[in-house]
Amino acid sequence: MSVILGIDIGGSTTKIVGLRPDGSHIAMHRVQAQDPITSLYGALGNFLFTNGLQLSDVDRIALTGVGASYVDGDIYGIPTEKVDEFAAVGTGGLALSGQEKAVVISMGTGTAFIWAERGGEIRHLCGSGVGGGTLAGLCSKLCGTRKYAQIVKLAADGDINNIDLTVGDITRNSHPSLPLDITAANFGNVSDSATAGDFAAGAINMVLQSIGTTAVMACRACGCETVVATGFMSTLPQAPECFALFTRLHGVHFIIPKNATFATSIGAALCSGKE
Repeated sequence: MSVILGIDIGGSTTKIVGLRPDGSHIAMHRVQAQDPITSLYGALGNFLFTNGLQLSDVDRIALTGVGASYVDGDIYGIPTEKVDEFAAVGTGGLALSGQEKAVVISMGTGTAFIWAERGGEIRHLCGSGVGGGTLAGLCSKLCGTRKYAQIVKLAADGDINNIDLTVGDITRNSHPSLPLDITAANFGNVSDSATAGDFAAGAINMVLQSIGTTAVMACRACGCETVVATGFMSTLPQAPECFALFTRLHGVHFIIPKNATFATSIGAALCSGKE
């Protein structure tokens, strides 16, 4: 079997995907570790063992992500190359969504905004420090946990009305671009009786709305009306509803493709072997 491995080495999590030469997926795995080298080799070993593969089955390895800078040379004698992370994000986002062009956002610890055209230009538009790291940091103080699963569970029982101020809270008059039910101020209406679940819901809403707003501005700059959302934050249950608000207000269509968490590793594998 000829396998191409795309490995995205993040700050705390490494994602690995195996592709056949025709681009179809073999499997995808995620591994967490305290350092990038341990995470890399843990992900590689886990992938091979779980899928019954040998090192000889691997044709080449494509590395990307912040942790790729810690790796030099080939891995176990397998041809190994490094792929620009922004190129990997854009390529993976388009491949998973089936779009020809889009603003692709990668929502990880922070958020990157990429302009991507299939077979054409891929460039970094801008970045934001608001992302999963923001959510974890806020919830560690507001809710007593920074664990993703626990934050999501708390937020499911939270009431955003105990946290955010809406346009309807401050005026009776609506406007086509400012309906009464949209947020006027994140954390602008914190109730004295707000629960940990309320704060979790408020933190998620603030992070997603901040990302959505920047994505709309990126679309305006590129003359595009399509956003492809990738990265682990795209799996938040609140993401589809939150992004639907921006479609309603601005006509920008947000796509969260299947396997969006693995977009960068898929993109790395697809970019590998190219000059």
